[in-house]
Amino acid sequence: MATTSESSSEKEETIFQGKVFNDPIHGHLELHPLLVKIIDTPQFQRLRFIKQLGGAYFVYPGASHNRFEHSIGVAHLAGELVRALRTRQPELGITDEDILCVQIAGLCHDLGHGPFSHLYENLFLLQHEKASIEMFDYLVKDNKVEEEMKKSGLDPTKDLDFIKEMIYGPLDTEVVQDNEWPYKGRSEDKSFLYEIVSNKRNGIDVDKFDYFARDCHHLGMKNNFDYHRFFHFARVCEVDGKKQICVRDKEEGNIYDMFHTRYQLHKSAYQHKVTKIIEAMITDAFVKADEHIKIESSEGKIFTLSTAIDDMEAYTKLTDRVFEQILFSSSTELKEAKQILMRIISRDLYMFLEEEKKPTKVITLDYGMKDENPVDRMNFYSKKNPDKADKLPKEKVKM
Repeated sequence: MATTSESSSEKEETIFQGKVFNDPIHGHLELHPLLVKIIDTPQFQRLRFIKQLGGAYFVYPGASHNRFEHSIGVAHLAGELVRALRTRQPELGITDEDILCVQIAGLCHDLGHGPFSHLYENLFLLQHEKASIEMFDYLVKDNKVEEEMKKSGLDPTKDLDFIKEMIYGPLDTEVVQDNEWPYKGRSEDKSFLYEIVSNKRNGIDVDKFDYFARDCHHLGMKNNFDYHRFFHFARVCEVDGKKQICVRDKEEGNIYDMFHTRYQLHKSAYQHKVTKIIEAMITDAFVKADEHIKIESSEGKIFTLSTAIDDMEAYTKLTDRVFEQILFSSSTELKEAKQILMRIISRDLYMFLEEEKKPTKVITLDYGMKDENPVDRMNFYSKKNPDKADKLPKEKVKM
């Protein structure tokens, strides 16, 4: 049995092996050594070269931030929320292993993004969450991360599934019966853990908390949503037999501020007219360049811009840098694509879109769930009865 001094020494060594990141949004973040191990892989470092907001950088000069720092921020916030729940409700049985897995999911949730983020995803009909779990599998295998997981007390046989499920959802593609628990990584009594990184139930998760704050900061916009308050008042309650993350009834205004911030970001930046025109031009350039961009894997196989997603080693090499590769190319095969990108640089933008592209420019703004009010899927508890949560009274629901 280890002595007290030995235990203290081991704990100090673990802290020492971690790293402190100075983030412009969240301040100084201290990350576990296993998270640092993942960050220091080529697959994760690739995110340094993928713009968070795609073509919006050509409209907003401050929007130069990348998926790299966003992913670190999400890992941090995931840890903050799950630790807050454990401190407030020790009866939930949240373990150190749960916390570490939730943070890894936050860190790796965007590994699958391609050049200019959602632009590549929309162009090649890619689901970035699916690509993220494929890239995560490749990262784990290529860097022997399973060994590091075991050293940190994790069990790869179940925890790898748990991490991927938090990013993507149920991994089993077969139809799951309504009364059947669809996840393998954790049992149903920990269903609330699946609402932290990517909340399929109501869209309220730490991924949004980070990118709302980060995007507003770099765009020079105001963010009225206070995620610190959400963490302070978040609580797990049982609703219809399922454990869900709920919040105090008096916090409905803060939740509405979150969805209003989302609306404003889409209206002012993500769906900005010039942003969409520039992204249409980049899309045209990528389509023309597609078969002429050659990406080689270690086995000598050659992939193109559109097929690189079929091989994670090749995909690791595909980032926003392909824009400059085309822009500065002297290849006659890339001439047409280069001319389009030159027009972006010289601000000779498309004045209108061709007929076949008009449907893609019809933009409908909402609060994240089309005609449905997302707050209808959020449950609130009261100060008098913190263990019982329910929907807001109709008179308090607003759009």
